[in-house]
Amino acid sequence: MSKVATSAGSPDISGTHLWLVMLKAHRALERLAIQSIESFEVGLSDFAVMEMLLHKGSQPVNEIGRRIGLTSGAITAAVDRLESCQLVAREAPPSDRRARVVRLTARGKEQAAKVFADHKKAMDAAASGLSKSERATLIQLLKKLGVSAEKTANVGETGHDGTSDSESRP
Repeated sequence: MSKVATSAGSPDISGTHLWLVMLKAHRALERLAIQSIESFEVGLSDFAVMEMLLHKGSQPVNEIGRRIGLTSGAITAAVDRLESCQLVAREAPPSDRRARVVRLTARGKEQAAKVFADHKKAMDAAASGLSKSERATLIQLLKKLGVSAEKTANVGETGHDGTSDSESRP
């Protein structure tokens, strides 16, 4: 990767440059991820549902939507598609018959495991330019950056005095 220099000749380590570098890396990884997932004729939402159920087990519909960032309508559509392919089943738990829990069927477990294994290979290949130590460091730093950015975003929502925008308005 080429190094961008500031007017003083030192590398640009500004937050803006960091964001641009991360954006470009994210776009490249996202393109690869989409190719990997869609090669199995599975959409991203459906993959996210299957991946979560594969690794977390049966889940309430609303929890799946919350954890993978889908609206209630989008999660319903994804579960409907997966159910029509007999990859998931909806069940009513005995404790609350109004609720719906989604689980992978045997066929769904097999399909999810295959898609995820191949997707993992593609992501591992993309990350192969980094040593294991560099990956561990990058993960640690990105988590730290995420926490910092979240705190900064929350300050923007509440204002510098800790009150929300609506509280400070007359």
